[in-house]
Amino acid sequence: MPVEFLSDLEAAAYGRFSPEPPSRADLERFFFLDDGDRELVGKQRGDHNRLGFSVQLATARYVGRFLPDPLDGVPTAVIDFLAEQVGVADASCLKLYAQREQTHREHAGKIQKALKLKDFAQVEAELSVWIDKRAWVTGDGPKAIFVDAVGWLLERDVLLPGVTTLARLVARLREAATLRLWNTLLAALTSQQRAALDALLEVPAGMRISELERWRTGPARASGPELVKALNRISEILLSGLS
Repeated sequence: MPVEFLSDLEAAAYGRFSPEPPSRADLERFFFLDDGDRELVGKQRGDHNRLGFSVQLATARYVGRFLPDPLDGVPTAVIDFLAEQVGVADASCLKLYAQREQTHREHAGKIQKALKLKDFAQVEAELSVWIDKRAWVTGDGPKAIFVDAVGWLLERDVLLPGVTTLARLVARLREAATLRLWNTLLAALTSQQRAALDALLEVPAGMRISELERWRTGPARASGPELVKALNRISEILLSGLS
């Protein structure tokens, strides 16, 4: 299933920190550790583990998933702000946290349980229904639906799946909704209307474009003659027998 609606940059930015450093207001809003958070962090042994744990906790809340490399792309301002809260004087100790992959996974499991974060598989069916309804009712493009699907997952404390998994789901369901719409419209046409629509695709003798293409071409400039052409075009469409 094609997912070309996301550019390489958009796909790379999915579920990651923005390259721009957060403001002080954003730090206080999104990366403040409450008493429950600090209790969890305090159970970890060593400054590097406490700081690393807090970074993973903040990452899961802010971007909606655990990064394969828990320190990859995390802004220095975020690390320093968290270090100050958990009482780590030297934030450079965090490099020790990156040396043991098993620790990352263990901490991620503890954080997911403590924050009650759901796996994508638990809500995939429900999300599929939401995407289908959204595509059917709004006619929005796949990128808009994809962005709102990310928001839907974050609002429900669901860990984001891989970008390809979500993009393919959106593309598949939107395509299905589009085909269903086409079939619904086709079923509503009479045989005469279908024949009239087919005829619009033919290029009349002596012409370079089909009637449909001519109807699709709007006024080239704002003028009286162009307005007359536009009104004549509307008259032709109304007389075509297609409601």
